[in-house]
Amino acid sequence: MYQDKLKEIKQKLDKGEKVEPISVRNFLHWFWGSQRRGWWVVTVIRNNLKKNGLETLPDFNSVYIDSLIEFRKVTPEKKHDNNNDTNEPENIAEKSTDEVMNFDDPTYRISRLEAANKELIFVKPDSELSEAITLMMTHDFSQLPVMQQQKRGLKGVISWRSIGQKLAVKKNSIIVRELMEPNFQLISEETSLFKALPVIIEHDYILVKNKADEICGIVTASDLSLQFKQLTEPFLLVAEIENHVRQILASLNKVELENGKDSKDENRKIETVADLTFGEYQRICQVPEIWIKLNLSIDRKIFCSELDKIRIIRNNIMHFDPDGLETESTETLRNFVRLLQTLRNLKVF
Repeated sequence: MYQDKLKEIKQKLDKGEKVEPISVRNFLHWFWGSQRRGWWVVTVIRNNLKKNGLETLPDFNSVYIDSLIEFRKVTPEKKHDNNNDTNEPENIAEKSTDEVMNFDDPTYRISRLEAANKELIFVKPDSELSEAITLMMTHDFSQLPVMQQQKRGLKGVISWRSIGQKLAVKKNSIIVRELMEPNFQLISEETSLFKALPVIIEHDYILVKNKADEICGIVTASDLSLQFKQLTEPFLLVAEIENHVRQILASLNKVELENGKDSKDENRKIETVADLTFGEYQRICQVPEIWIKLNLSIDRKIFCSELDKIRIIRNNIMHFDPDGLETESTETLRNFVRLLQTLRNLKVF
């Protein structure tokens, strides 16, 4: 249980013993096998860390899911001396970047993307052009960072565009440094994901550096496409499910639609199916007499059970999270869409 693990960590820290770092992914798994940092999971984790006087460094909710985090005891705030009339503000210049940034910040940072945390494939300035071209063709890259060594000594970026431009002006060369773009795009891993978007769209890539001034990743337009597919697909699937369910219930009259309304919400008027919530769709389908009228020719209990799963997933994805939805949940959405599409194609509704 996570309570026992956190208690054990606190006891070790109290004794001055070392606690081994753990990845965010493994840390999340302590909490009922969670795979993503949804709002509710994050809230529970924060409450339990606070209860045990602990915090993670860096903050578990601000870094990539496979990044390592360390545990430490929360330092009590300094009490103001009542006899001292000059209450000087805390000097954050004396603190490390980790300490300053280690708070509950809702900003989604570029560091949370997988591409910003991958070991880079690069070429050295004095490498031959054939090496760069071979690497780019092998890995289907549009560009490569030009560095002196892994993570260090960034000199520029060589790309199909830079090669083409140099060759177009008849600058024939076989050395990377003469064909690269020296004006590269570089940002800190602490940069907001949405602030980085325009730069990536304009230049097709952005290099990412960490707090140690190491080049820790490169985010491309292709990476963004995959990231936003992962994030938007569940929203689109839920929207399609809701549209299908509304069509199924569209034949019901006002009185029948009222069956879905919560008894505690008696003052709310229901004019059409569009006035219902997702949970109320399910409640209506659970009424045997209404289910018979819908004439769907499928099992009511299974349909309502699946609809309830969709409701829970829907509530989950309303909290935007770059970690994306679990594969199992996305597959549940796809399967239910497939069922509804099949029923519609068969002209069941």
